Amino acid sequence: MAVTESAPAVPPAARTQSRPTDRPTDQGGGYEGILRRQSQRESAARTYARSLPIVPVRARGLTIEGADGRRYLDCLSGAGTLALGHNHPVVLEAIRKVLDSGAPLHVLDLATPVKDAFTSELFATLPGALADDARIQFCGPAGTDAVEAALKLVRTATGRSGLLAFTGAYHGMTAGALDASGGAPDVRVTRLPYPQRYRCPFGVGGERGAELAARWTENLLDDPKSGVTTPAGMIVEAVQGEGGVIPAPDDWMRRMRRITADRSIPLIVDEVQTGVGRTGAFWAVEHSGVVPDVMVLSKAIGGSLPLAVIVYRSELDAWEPGAHAGTFRGNQLAMAAGTATLAYVRENKLAERAGTLGARMLGRLQGLASAHPCVGEVRGRGLMIGVELVDPDAAGPDDSVPPPAPALALAVQQECLVRGLIVELGGRHSAVVRLLPPLTLTDEQATAVLDRFADALAAAERAHTPRPPAPRGATTPRNASGPSH
Repeated sequence: MAVTESAPAVPPAARTQSRPTDRPTDQGGGYEGILRRQSQRESAARTYARSLPIVPVRARGLTIEGADGRRYLDCLSGAGTLALGHNHPVVLEAIRKVLDSGAPLHVLDLATPVKDAFTSELFATLPGALADDARIQFCGPAGTDAVEAALKLVRTATGRSGLLAFTGAYHGMTAGALDASGGAPDVRVTRLPYPQRYRCPFGVGGERGAELAARWTENLLDDPKSGVTTPAGMIVEAVQGEGGVIPAPDDWMRRMRRITADRSIPLIVDEVQTGVGRTGAFWAVEHSGVVPDVMVLSKAIGGSLPLAVIVYRSELDAWEPGAHAGTFRGNQLAMAAGTATLAYVRENKLAERAGTLGARMLGRLQGLASAHPCVGEVRGRGLMIGVELVDPDAAGPDDSVPPPAPALALAVQQECLVRGLIVELGGRHSAVVRLLPPLTLTDEQATAVLDRFADALAAAERAHTPRPPAPRGATTPRNASGPSH
């Protein structure tokens, strides 16, 4: 749906003044009742619903319509799942075709024409050196299960148990995936430094920082007194998403490939969020030319429906039958939707389009930094974009960069929602505003997204700027409110 069709943003107080007659109605008060019952019935673990108090009832492309009649530009895209946006015609047609054919919807891991078509299309998009000698494992429907499968695979194939992972990583919410993620409370995985330009762990950034990170990794593996034995594998994201939208330098990625290959350590690349054109290449590893031993794939490969797989070199296929199973690994509708999505992205060169449009969006966002000191760094790759917000007034004399400003980032997210723009937060301190628009984003829509974001940033910054002290002797009205923090 074109941006020009979107209803103008209205402040929260005005949202109840005009609502469509076909909104959900019940004794609980329409959409307000739905939200209230969600908060009463669903677990405290719910996340997106807390910062996005909307009830979607229709969606198309970039646009979501809520039960209150408001329309939103969705730059969350199902956390990167919706490569083609909501309800793309080719996806809907693929799903209808399966439904109308009478094909079984649940087939465990049996071979079907739908699965064969999906596997063939997926292999056609993979790096050639992997696709020529690859195996695929269909996992449970979530990306975290595919991560578990990858870890189990390399441990089975190598007979080793250790794992190398990186600071800031995010690989899912199951036990093994959490162990490999940056927020693991009980570390059972060797943690390595992930290179960052802005908040470099070595305080130097750039190529030098990446070089030091690589040397640290090599030393840890080669030092007989490091306490780290040869691991079963290394798992890495080519762009850290939840870690703050941090692209790995291409030279560093190639270095990790050499380090692991020289030591017979399988390299696992988690492409759950970066895959299917998101970063400006079909797979993020293509930027560096790296061919991993294992690729973890989910989100966009299912065309908006649950699907997760790992693809790996055949020599690692040492599993016994049933070693990693799952009742819902034969999702026929997801495979059909995924086949249509993969083919559409490939045939219409949407990865290249994401790279071009993403570069333009990054450029405009970087231009905001001169007018807004709270913008610490704008970074990303393709249509995977992050804006880290900072508190420049809180920087100490020894700080190379200002500290993060999570409260300001939350305020920006809320101001975006008021203006009809859905964005997500991420990063180490939830101070990075993340943009993950669909790859079908038009130039007009990109402009609308950036306009709304810039307006929201200015509004949030004004609210978080302390007022100057009153002149001596001046009085403050008793009912005046202080600055918002």
